[in-house]
Amino acid sequence: MTHAIIELIAEYGLLLVFINVLVEQAGLPLPAVPTLVVAGALSSTGRLPLVSIVLVALLACLISDVAWYWAGRRYGGTVMRTLCRISLSPDSCVKQSELRFQRWRGQILLIAKFVPGLSTIAPPLMGAMKLRPPIFVLLDGLGSLIWIGVVVGLGYAFSQQIDHVLFVLASAGTVTVEFVVALLIAYVLVKWWQRKRLLLSLRLARITVDELHKLIEDGKAPVVVDVRSEASRLADNRIIPGALMAGLRGIDQDLNQVSIDQDVVIYCSCPNEISAAKAAKGLMMQGYRRVRPLLGGLDAWADAGYDIEITVSAQPLPLDEASLMSSHAR
Repeated sequence: MTHAIIELIAEYGLLLVFINVLVEQAGLPLPAVPTLVVAGALSSTGRLPLVSIVLVALLACLISDVAWYWAGRRYGGTVMRTLCRISLSPDSCVKQSELRFQRWRGQILLIAKFVPGLSTIAPPLMGAMKLRPPIFVLLDGLGSLIWIGVVVGLGYAFSQQIDHVLFVLASAGTVTVEFVVALLIAYVLVKWWQRKRLLLSLRLARITVDELHKLIEDGKAPVVVDVRSEASRLADNRIIPGALMAGLRGIDQDLNQVSIDQDVVIYCSCPNEISAAKAAKGLMMQGYRRVRPLLGGLDAWADAGYDIEITVSAQPLPLDEASLMSSHAR
């Protein structure tokens, strides 16, 4: 059976490469790197055309990424929150600030494919930030081409070793196929458990939007802190009136003027308030005694019909050729 599967890879390799890359870039946990490596190895022996592998993989990347780009351009922060909600990497939305989207701007697309979680998040984020379509296609295509070239090139360069592995797999029979399938299932389960464990570790007492609104109405307003990443604020420029802007890293420094005995409410736009919970735990470790994440975050506040402030400074930035040139100049 394994012999037949390997023959199918050799015969329908381009189709498999296209489907695998397409679904991975769409956000499903089906890594395309092994497929691309094997395809690269098969190309070294002439069983698959090298140029066709690269072009098919590039087409799959562009189809998926352009679709996410237009979704982000039209629906903005809603798409970002949906991706964070379905992602097996629950902190992927937090990585936006760590990778400094605002500083890198569209050029982050050049390395996005090499960073787990970022590959799916970057295209809709660029759409939400109103990166011009031609610039997006150029940068995303170039970044995809670099990624494909590296991965396929590794398979091509180490084709002898990979051929030996394929031979061993073919000789092992159907048990090997079952083992590979089991590994894939185990990978998904491990990622799911990591997500579950993180959510359990961040379980803190939340404050509801109604409770927060009542405190404000009663004149007992706590310090409200927005810990969304800079990229999230660009995609969604709403804030709770009077909220302080703080980074997830170094939040204790951003709040150094706030007494450790004062009530602090932290909000974000991540599912399960992951960023807010992380910030709250960090502040508690610094000695703050009365810190709570806002249940449901910014969306719950807006859905309840409470006042929302629009920040002019957080308007999406038009990223064009001039901005790329100025970024290079820096």
